[in-house]
Amino acid sequence: MIQPEILCQSPIFRGISPEDLEKLFSQIHFQVKTYQKNDWIVNRGEVCDRLLIIQTGSVKAEMNDYSGKTIKIEDLSAPWPLATAFLFGKGNRFPVSLSATSGVVILSIPKPEFVMLLQLNSMILTNYLNTISSRAQFLSQKLKFLSFKTIRQKMAHFLLEQAGDRLQTVEISQSQGQLAEMFGVTRPSLARTLGEMCREGLIETDRRCIKILDKTRMNQLLKS
Repeated sequence: MIQPEILCQSPIFRGISPEDLEKLFSQIHFQVKTYQKNDWIVNRGEVCDRLLIIQTGSVKAEMNDYSGKTIKIEDLSAPWPLATAFLFGKGNRFPVSLSATSGVVILSIPKPEFVMLLQLNSMILTNYLNTISSRAQFLSQKLKFLSFKTIRQKMAHFLLEQAGDRLQTVEISQSQGQLAEMFGVTRPSLARTLGEMCREGLIETDRRCIKILDKTRMNQLLKS
């Protein structure tokens, strides 16, 4: 069964009441699937022929870079949709592998049924277009990030993106282990790089707060 109170908070169904959502779903076919922690939900390269939305729990998106290293792209939790930008068009295959990081319940809507939903409700159509545009922008930034070869380039890019034009100090929500997983490197390697950047006067660290001391030199790192 669907959980309309949760689904109406999803970017795809935002602005639609649980009651209206229930009526819409009574007109289409769908599946609800349950996964245990560490179960694979989708393998990279699998045909993307249905819209997946997390009803409960969370999943991890991973892919391999050109050197064969596994890199975590992001963590996603309910009620987030999965691979929205790859449902239509040519070569519509899942770009990442998805695995459960907890007990997970996934709503699966076949593409023809989702098309029917788009035709039935213009708000869902608008929400979907906004969602795929946001995902395309996110993936573009992620590809740019993965193009940096060294750990210090990745760290410089990450910190400059977090700081923007105005901030000098960035509060990091992730642990060093989580950052290392996101960068596709080991935790000791990341810690060593942070130490080197501190000694060179690029940054200053205070637990999870990192102060950028020289933005000009940080930007030059990205061009080297």
